[in-house]
Amino acid sequence: MSKKPIRLAVVVGSTRKGRIGPTVAKWFIEQAQEHGDFDLSVIDLAEAGLPSELSGPPKDGVYASSQVTAFAAAVAAADAFAVITPEYNRGYPSGLKLAIDSVYSEWHAKPVAFVSHGGFSGGLRAVEQLRQVFVEVHAMTIRDSVSFPMASEQFSEGGKPRDAEGAGIAAKQMLNQLVWWAEALRRARDDRPYAF
Repeated sequence: MSKKPIRLAVVVGSTRKGRIGPTVAKWFIEQAQEHGDFDLSVIDLAEAGLPSELSGPPKDGVYASSQVTAFAAAVAAADAFAVITPEYNRGYPSGLKLAIDSVYSEWHAKPVAFVSHGGFSGGLRAVEQLRQVFVEVHAMTIRDSVSFPMASEQFSEGGKPRDAEGAGIAAKQMLNQLVWWAEALRRARDDRPYAF
């Protein structure tokens, strides 16, 4: 275990009714807790209440809405992120894009990992697009990810993956990489303010 826990924010990216995202997130949170290097928080975009339109940059450090201010504080407090994303029509959900775009400097120089779910691709097309989005907010995406093709069939009624061993191995490898990047980038941010 690292000397100082990594503050990991798990972002649940779907806001649709009947979504499987919370089931995937619950399983992933258990994996992160077992890993032992993380102090966890959850940002469920279905509960964040973000406005449906961007409100622009903060004025004197304050955003136009209290919901964006609270979201910005949660993003700023994190050392790293795990984004739980579905794939809709070969892309990621619009609510997730709105959330990413709602804040800016709070994402800077922090690592982002992905746990995706969807149809046959398991959400990997959404992840590839999100990598391009996160680079624009100066975040570092982790190479390895966890994906669940046909996710509704991959989880039991109790919320466990049917291939628990395989999913667990993938999660551990991704979490190991996330710890490495989170520690390295946290040291770098402490050493010198991020320049862009």
